[in-house]
Order: sequence, then structure tokens, then C-alpha cells
Amino acid sequence: MIETKRLFDIPNYQLKNHPNNRMFSSKINGQWNAISTQQFVDEAMEISKGLIALGVMPGDRVGIVSETRYEWNVMDIGIQQTGAIVVPFYPNISESDYKYIFNDSSIKLCVVANDELFKKISNISGETPSLEHLFTMDAVEGAKNWSEIKKTGATIERLEVQKRMDAVKHEELATIIYTSGTTGNPKGVMLSHKNLLTNVEACIEPIPAEAGSKVLSFLPVCHVYERMLHYLYMYLGCSIHFAESMETIGDNIREIKPDVFTAVPRLIEKVFDKIIAKGDALSGVKRNLFFWAVKLAEQYDPVNRSAWYNFKLKIARKLIFSKWQEALGGNIRAIASGSAALQPRLARIFLAADIPILEGYGLSETSPVCSVNSFQRGIRIGSVGPVIDGVEVKIAEDGEILVKGPNVMLGYYNLPEQTAEVIKDGWFHTGDIGEFIEGKFLKITDRKKEIFKTSGGKYIVPQAMENKFKESRFIEQIIVIGEGEKFPAALVVPCFDFVKDWADRKGIDLGDKSEQSISTNEMVVARIQKEIDKYNAEFGSWEKVKQIQMLNRELSIENGELTPTLKLKRKKIMEIHADKVNAIYPS
Repeated sequence: MIETKRLFDIPNYQLKNHPNNRMFSSKINGQWNAISTQQFVDEAMEISKGLIALGVMPGDRVGIVSETRYEWNVMDIGIQQTGAIVVPFYPNISESDYKYIFNDSSIKLCVVANDELFKKISNISGETPSLEHLFTMDAVEGAKNWSEIKKTGATIERLEVQKRMDAVKHEELATIIYTSGTTGNPKGVMLSHKNLLTNVEACIEPIPAEAGSKVLSFLPVCHVYERMLHYLYMYLGCSIHFAESMETIGDNIREIKPDVFTAVPRLIEKVFDKIIAKGDALSGVKRNLFFWAVKLAEQYDPVNRSAWYNFKLKIARKLIFSKWQEALGGNIRAIASGSAALQPRLARIFLAADIPILEGYGLSETSPVCSVNSFQRGIRIGSVGPVIDGVEVKIAEDGEILVKGPNVMLGYYNLPEQTAEVIKDGWFHTGDIGEFIEGKFLKITDRKKEIFKTSGGKYIVPQAMENKFKESRFIEQIIVIGEGEKFPAALVVPCFDFVKDWADRKGIDLGDKSEQSISTNEMVVARIQKEIDKYNAEFGSWEKVKQIQMLNRELSIENGELTPTLKLKRKKIMEIHADKVNAIYPS
């Protein structure tokens, strides 16, 4: 049984039970700088005192707009200790989304990371009447620095903060997390201390970490997935290291040698692409051995393996996969994967390489984890594992996954009708379609809203098809379309780096080798069509992708095509690339 009743109790629990001189580490000017548990607890207290001095009352909403960094965690705990409600923001959302969320939640005070975000929030401050104070974490000219919060609280007694802390109840609202969503305005998911703490408790067993374990953090901590894991790491007494940036992750992993880190499938795909690229650069026997090992890994089964297969796997792990492990620091016990479906082929290959990817499932509304593969309860490739302790999952008649348990949100902020639509008789309707395999392993088929019918009335499950097509080294991203049309089609982003290497080997002229010239090259299009035809053979006649259109750049968050957790925003993609869609389905 977890020994804390409020989220802000966790740092003090660590201080008492697992005091850590490297609770958090950040790389500054080329050096890793560590913060101890005592320093963290003291700084969070200073923040709380300062917020009280600035007039923050229990129940007030306080915003944090920042990338993943140490200051985020200090603000999070400091805000909660005053009884105020934390409202985290993705740093890369639009000004219109900022304005909507600020006004919907009535943000009273906000702390932003840097100059760029300060300008964004300043631009909307005239249209957000509730905002009284704005601070920055970095030193920004013309802005109040967050250090002023701490200075302001010098006259407030710790006893005043303690009174506020004592008044906060286990079941009370702790945070409002606005989901990025794929359509419409963001919805504010209300999560209590109990919601998140029961999820922390249930994930202690499946996550292979303990006091002193090193973890690397680079996913957005404003997302409930990484945030819940931060609470878990703190509770266990782990050392959390912040990656410098997405571009330096590989270097940071090799420096830190983490035991655990979390990822989304898109990042795992990119890691794998880099590994394969290195294999491609080999020659002769070394190259043949590399791809022999990859082919062997593609046949891996966590349950049924022959003695002969295990013998070959032992050789592959010693000669090839040990180098993959070294590239990830050499200490990886597990990579926790969530947010979207992972390609089963990648899960198979990494497990064979003795780099276990523990795929789980959940939503912001469920705090977030509902199920996860684990060493203790078993791993099944293609599944998201057994349901966690304390949570119930059942499959509705139409295949929708329903969840009940202490992790289910309090509701959507200011949206009682939408709350009633998704929580019925205590069961949260996830909008995902799934089934149980072997009686206990949950398998996600697709998003209920993303499944569509062709004009012939046949159902198409796009996510499963997309994951299959992405097994091709020629395909970086793909979106299957065709709702209400005669046949399915797809918009395809080539894997530009791999296509360049392929063209060099084949002596194919790609012109200036720009993404535009690659995506319009007839031989490239024909080769990718060949890949589509290959994977089409695994689908029913009504599912086969009949036409493709090439896109000349990667889909991105910045262009509004992906959510901050790298999920496809299907409607937006269709709008942005309407010319490609119309070329397939002329009106």
C-alpha cells in the first residue's frame, strides 16, 4: 500500500525513506548538475510560501508552460502544497489554444519557461482577464523571474503552508490536464490526488526500478503519462535525469546509462531506423551477420521458443545485440512505451535484443495507465498487457473498451454533459476498440472514432494497417484514408534518408536530393508502391490500399498534423493535404 495520500507528500516520503543526492540532474554548460531531495523539498516550500504571498488561494488555478525540466517539478509540488490546482500546458500549442485554456480554467498565475513562451502568453494577456501574475524560469528581459516568487514568500511562515497542506484531501482535485485532442477545443481532464496516486501504486510492480535507479526523462512532463511516472520515480527514490533536447537523446543515454526510460512508438521507430542505418553501413560478413540477427529477432516469441532458436538467439545477443544495448547505455532494464500502438515487429525485435519494451495502455482520463506488459505478469507481443491492480476493464458489445476504477477522472472541467457521455454507471467509455487474448492480455484494435466505412459498407481499421505498412524501411509515416469512398487509399511520407541510400546503391538519380524531388521521383514512387502491394497481401480485398499520394515532408506537431504525443490528427492532415486527397478522390 502506497504510504502517501497527496501527490505533494511524495518528495517528503523520499526524503524520509530514500534521501537522494541526485534526485534530479540537468546538464548545464556541459556538466550534469544534481539537486538533492532536501534541496528539492526546501525549494518547493519556498515556492509555496511565495505563491501564498502573491495571493494564491486553495482552488485557484496556476499554469505551468514549459518543456520537461527540473523547474517544472518544483512548481508542480509548490503549487499543490498551497491547495491550488496545477494546469500544465504543452509549450508548442497555438495561441488560440492558450487563450481558450487560460479563460476556461481562469488561470490566476502562470510560470513559463523562456522568452518565446513569455511573448506568446504576453500576446494573449489582454484577452485573459483572470491572469494576475506572469513569471519566467529563464532570465528574460522585461519579465519577472520565478526566483521573485521565492523572495516574495520570505515573510510567510512554513506553518501557513503546512496548514494548507493539511487541509488537502486524498479525493480532491489536484490538476486539470487539457487533452490535446484531434478535433474541437481541448477538454480539461480533472484528476485528483487519489486518481494519480492509485496509478503510481499499481505501476510500482511493472516498472523495473528502485531506489538509486537512473531514469532519463524527455517526454513532455505536462502529459499525464510522463508526469505520473515522475511521481513513481520520486516515490521509489530514483534519480531523474533530464535530456537536453530531442536531438541529444542518444548522447544523453550513453552518458547517463539509464535503467529505465519512457518513449512513444514514434521515437522507438526513429531509434530503430538509426540502428538499421548503422547495419546498412557495414559490409561483407559483418553486414550479413547483422541482418541475420535482425531476421532472427523478427521471429521472436516470448513464450514459445525452441532450444535451437534459443541457441541462435544467444549468439545473436552476444555478437550483435550487445552493441545495441551499449548504444542505449548498457544498463537498460526496460523501455516503457505508451500513447499509441507500437508496431508488433519492433516489440518483437527489441525483446529479442534483450531490450524489453513494456507496452502499456491508458488515457489522460484514466491517470493514465489501465494495463501494461510486465515481467511479473507476462508479456504478449501485440497486446498492451494485463489490467493493473485495482482497475476493471470490460469489452462492450460493440467492442469498445470500458474502464472502472480509482484511476478514472473526476470529469471534464466545465463540461458536465460531455462527462455524462463518457462515464456511465461508473464505467469510462474510452473510445478505443479492443479484445482480450488468452483471457487476460488486452489488445487494442483501433480508435472507435477512427474506424471508418467505405461507400460499400466495409469497415476499415486504419491504425492496424498503418503499423503494418510502417514495417517497410521505405515508409516513414502513412495515413490510411477513404471514409465514404469506394476504396481505401493512403498518404505516404517516404523515409527520405533510407531512400537516398537505396538510390545511391541502385544508381538512381534523385536530382538535388531534396524531399520534394524524392517524393516526386517516378522510381521512388514505384518502389514504395511495390512495398504497399507487398503488405496489401496481408489484408482483405476490401482493405487493400488502392492508391497512394506522396507527401514531401514529415508530418509534424508544428504544422498541426500531430498531437504533442505524436499521434496523427487525421482531420487536420486531410485539410492540410486536401490537394493530395482530391487527387485520389476527385469530386
